[in-house]
Amino acid sequence: MNPADLPRAVVRAVRCAVADGELAAGAVVPERVVVERTRPGGVGDYATPVAFQVAKSAGIAPHAVAQVLARRLAHESGIERVEVTGPGFLCFVLPAPSAPEVTSRVIIDDIVIRDVRGGAAFLPPADATDASLELRERVVRDCVLRLLRTQGGGDTDGLVVVAPVAKRDADVLARYGADAARWAMLAVPAKETPAFGEVLLLQGEGNEFFRVRYAHARARALVRSAEQLGFRPEAGDVDAPELLRALADHPLVLEAAAHHRAPERLVRQLVEVADALLDFQYRVLPKGDEKPSAAHRARLALAEAAGTVLAGGLALLGIDAPTRL
Repeated sequence: MNPADLPRAVVRAVRCAVADGELAAGAVVPERVVVERTRPGGVGDYATPVAFQVAKSAGIAPHAVAQVLARRLAHESGIERVEVTGPGFLCFVLPAPSAPEVTSRVIIDDIVIRDVRGGAAFLPPADATDASLELRERVVRDCVLRLLRTQGGGDTDGLVVVAPVAKRDADVLARYGADAARWAMLAVPAKETPAFGEVLLLQGEGNEFFRVRYAHARARALVRSAEQLGFRPEAGDVDAPELLRALADHPLVLEAAAHHRAPERLVRQLVEVADALLDFQYRVLPKGDEKPSAAHRARLALAEAAGTVLAGGLALLGIDAPTRL
């Protein structure tokens, strides 16, 4: 099972538990649930608090709801283990994601992202939205709407209070450029004051903004170099667990970022993907007299998928993704 399939599996388990009488007939079946990567030190790979959503209408404690759902989900194909922790959190262990599954999923998600950023009904750039809003509020609102559109909605109700850019930072657009300033404004939770500094202007490892855009440019450069060597990407098995897991998590991150109105979650994940890709890049192309093989084509497909995720993620943040840096 792909991590992106977990939310639907959980909703299905709730619906079936109600239909079969394991949960009260009046229990509310949520339309969608949020499944997120387990925090460091937690149990399993992913977790969801869905039992807390269902418990009140079911008339029983969240832990009891979670136990019912755990028994059902344990029989789902592609789930290795389900555990209930704390007062009612459902935790999952999944098999390691495969490169062909991840690559195909990225292609599907990219179609959605391109529809969102290119649709006629979509929000204009942040600087063209309600001029009565403070700069950072416009930037955050713009990004949240983009994220909500990826999940099929556009309601900004529940958007948290947005802390403005500090007066000491003056005109951040003029000083750092629109893209770097936007990155800084979205990199921290909306209620926190964003931090700006000269690091935003540095082209080096210490600048996360640069690393993400550089990783995207490297992915595109790898594809161009492969074309010169006479081979193209082709999905296949690749041993790259960190990059695969980061890419497999992308749909869940988008859903959680939209649900919590939290663009900083997407920012953090793009950094994770970028760092994994920059470590992986040296394995993609043939070295010396080595001839391109199926392994090289599969690695190239994974690198291209990573570049696609980075491009789509940056677009949702409203930031340009250059193909050369």
